[in-house]
Amino acid sequence: MIRYALLCDDDHDFEAWFSDSAGFDDQNARGLVECPQCGSTRIRKALAAPAVATSRKREASPERQFGEIASKVRAHIRKNYDYVGEDFASEARAIHDGDKPKRLIYGEASADETKALSDDGVPVTPLPDALAPTPPKKAN
Repeated sequence: MIRYALLCDDDHDFEAWFSDSAGFDDQNARGLVECPQCGSTRIRKALAAPAVATSRKREASPERQFGEIASKVRAHIRKNYDYVGEDFASEARAIHDGDKPKRLIYGEASADETKALSDDGVPVTPLPDALAPTPPKKAN
């Protein structure tokens, strides 16, 4: 399939799809291509630039956009949350129960630990690997 930008003799512009270039030529010669605004069948192809992938378009790809968003999420978590490592489940429960001061935390927990926290009303959100920040480096 090919899409053409078209003009009628009154310079109304519109687009239409054809199976190939010969399909347009054939239909146009038989008067089957018609301007949707005025009904004219005197149609010509408009000048059109080909679609070329530029670096700007590559930068805006969904994969690149997701990567940028994921990077921002990880940076936000590292900056605003305390890393508690393997103690995540016990820390989250202690904060929820009021045994420890409220603060934002992240760390590791098994699926069973996460489910138990959730079942007990402890707010917890597992992060997909793409969004999970790496643990901070330990001080030597």
